[in-house]
Amino acid sequence: MTARRRKRSAWTLTAFAATTGVCASLLSGCGMLPGDARADDGSVTVMTWAPQGTRATNMPGMPAMAEAYARWVNATGGINGHTLRVLTCNDHNDSVGAARCANRAREEGAVAVVGSYSQHGRTFMPALESAGIPYIGGYGVTDEEFTSPFSYPVNGGQTALLAGNGRQLADRCERVSLVRPDTVAGDRLPDLLNAGLAGNGHGPATDVRAPEDASSYTDQARRALAGVPSGGSGGAEDGSGGADADKVCVTAVLGGRTDTFFDSFRRLEGGTEARIASVLGSVRQSLVDATGGPDSRWEGAYATGWYPASSDTRWGPMREVIREHAFGDNRIDPDDPGVQTTWVAYTVLRAALENTGGAVTARSVQRALETMPPVDTGGLTPKLSWRYEDLLAVRDHPRLVNSMVTFQQVRKGRLTQVREGFVDVRDTLEASPDGR
Repeated sequence: MTARRRKRSAWTLTAFAATTGVCASLLSGCGMLPGDARADDGSVTVMTWAPQGTRATNMPGMPAMAEAYARWVNATGGINGHTLRVLTCNDHNDSVGAARCANRAREEGAVAVVGSYSQHGRTFMPALESAGIPYIGGYGVTDEEFTSPFSYPVNGGQTALLAGNGRQLADRCERVSLVRPDTVAGDRLPDLLNAGLAGNGHGPATDVRAPEDASSYTDQARRALAGVPSGGSGGAEDGSGGADADKVCVTAVLGGRTDTFFDSFRRLEGGTEARIASVLGSVRQSLVDATGGPDSRWEGAYATGWYPASSDTRWGPMREVIREHAFGDNRIDPDDPGVQTTWVAYTVLRAALENTGGAVTARSVQRALETMPPVDTGGLTPKLSWRYEDLLAVRDHPRLVNSMVTFQQVRKGRLTQVREGFVDVRDTLEASPDGR
């Protein structure tokens, strides 16, 4: 928006308020301010963004799921008398793209950004905060998603997954190597995994940095297989690093490049004997299917997720919506945790809109999120609530309300939950050296 347009818009809003005398405050919902519902047609505008078509992590299913959700609710009468208008945006995995998405949300009157993925919280969150737009159900890859008062996370993010993965591997592996992105966000991951490992008296994992966009990871695979952590119970009893291969575990968290890494890893001598592991998102059912099902290199792999296994009947309503309103859209993989997060986030949005009285604005949606009863997600998460008394207040994560994960393993070609119910990693997160 140019300086001339901003000046003209400000003059118009001021004149409107002065002459009508209808509203006590423009922020109460009168006038078309950023974050207001579209008064011309009775719709409520929200946005979902994610990277698409990049060389690193891509999440095209998240905006596609948002569009399918809108088609579903609008076909069944809308939400609380409003139709849902979903804007989508590609942040291109860069800060400039994230800023453009946030600015578009403000300019087009979005009342919330919902079920989205971006690694650039330092860019998009201040932009949303300045416009008063709540961020509901981000993927959880940035610190800002767990610190901003305008953020409403539905899961524990990468922090919970890594801490949970450490817990899952601690009593199964004598030696653990972590292969993770050589990025600022990746630098956080070793402490989180090690906090989970330490909870069972295990020594720290070997930290192997890797590029996010490589086509081969032979060097990193070799270091992961050879790595021997010091201290704790890791390594061989004689300190030589000669532990049995079947007691060596390698966990990789490289997003879309995780399978590329394990392809390189399995080609090494000894690589087929080590146990592999990851977190949901870096591995998913469709990947196991595409690489051979029961004969896949993923057979026997451990995986930590936020939600029940994708085969769980609790995902039935989401799958039905995809069948009815996104038939043929191959961007949507119902086994993808990104798609699942978008579904849970829109479940929260629906509850907020149903608890919003009067005009629907970003401010009224935020007020509903902080005062409404806990949201029932059909058992896909614990009931979610961001009332002050429900915040977990984990150090450096004041917005965290869900610290639950699930332990899964690939068995006979299917990701299967190996421990009934959720595992709470709140204590592990609190024990992490930097609180992350």
